[in-house]
Amino acid sequence: MLKVIQSPAKYLQGPDASALFGQYAKNLAENFFVIADDFVMKLAGEKVLNGLHEHDIASHAERFNGECSHVEIKRLMAILEQKGCRGVIGIGGGKTLDTAKAIGYYQNLPVVVVPTIASTDAPTSALSVIYTEAGEFEEYLIYPKNPDMVVMDTAIIARAPVRLLVAGMGDALSTWFEAKACYDARATSMAGGQSTAAALSLARLCYDTLLAEGEKARLAAEAGVVTDALERIVEANTYLSGIGFESSGLAAAHAIHNGFTILEECHHLYHGEKVAFGTLAQLVLQNSPLEEIETVLAFCENVGLPVTLAQMGVTEDIAQKIQAVAQATCAEGETIHNMPFPVTAQSVYAAVLTADRLGQRWLAR
Repeated sequence: MLKVIQSPAKYLQGPDASALFGQYAKNLAENFFVIADDFVMKLAGEKVLNGLHEHDIASHAERFNGECSHVEIKRLMAILEQKGCRGVIGIGGGKTLDTAKAIGYYQNLPVVVVPTIASTDAPTSALSVIYTEAGEFEEYLIYPKNPDMVVMDTAIIARAPVRLLVAGMGDALSTWFEAKACYDARATSMAGGQSTAAALSLARLCYDTLLAEGEKARLAAEAGVVTDALERIVEANTYLSGIGFESSGLAAAHAIHNGFTILEECHHLYHGEKVAFGTLAQLVLQNSPLEEIETVLAFCENVGLPVTLAQMGVTEDIAQKIQAVAQATCAEGETIHNMPFPVTAQSVYAAVLTADRLGQRWLAR
């Protein structure tokens, strides 16, 4: 099997990046279709549109209705065609960015994504999650290429809710451990091949950056300011984790996250918060050294990620609920089967309960 690595064509990051990226965007198109929801358009829309105008780039801004559905995608495409735009810019959170990617794919146009938060590694990926109009999951759209440009404006991200940045660290926390498991198993990544040494190295750099800079970045975000630590964590949450997961692969941590989505009491949690606990469970599942597990426990506690089932909201009928989580985790096609050894629902059940005990002991020390 071929080794494959893929990434956005260009990644820009820094304070006011959303106002300065026009000098690069003009190489993609001279007329952009810009989508954002009402809140984000007020927060960052003027900054982006003015930045385009300063580089003589025409644009048309349109309201995103909030759901990444085929109905919404078709509605926006009709307006794009009417306005004659030759590129797409999405500003905001995951659903807006996924919609922009879908429009670009169906219209064969360049795509620029401008996240206003750093809560997951999804912006860099060649993937959209499509929902029904009612907000229920419908399908994944896998694209032949990643976005043409990802623009991370750290001045905007620093003012976003701190919990979102921390959730991004939780998502990124799994990258190295899942990438290494996939590499050892010679699993096929989302890029369609085996991991390269470069992708694995980026995944490791992601983990090392989290440990070195995570707590400092959280404090900067609490103050709403941009520091070197915050810049490095935004890069880790988005680019390092994005390339690491897409070009190396997902394994137990994300599958366990998916398992926890069946529990109503976990619906209030962000993606990365569930992934962080899934990472602890993966470490137990693969019998990692206690020192490594305690390093991850300390990191989670310091930045504010859950390490126990109680912190996740699971406090009653634990055995029955975790059995159901374990069954869902091991469903056919789940990424837990990328682990370099056979995994069963019973071994996942044992790993989750043991991870919970480790977390309880850590917090009580």
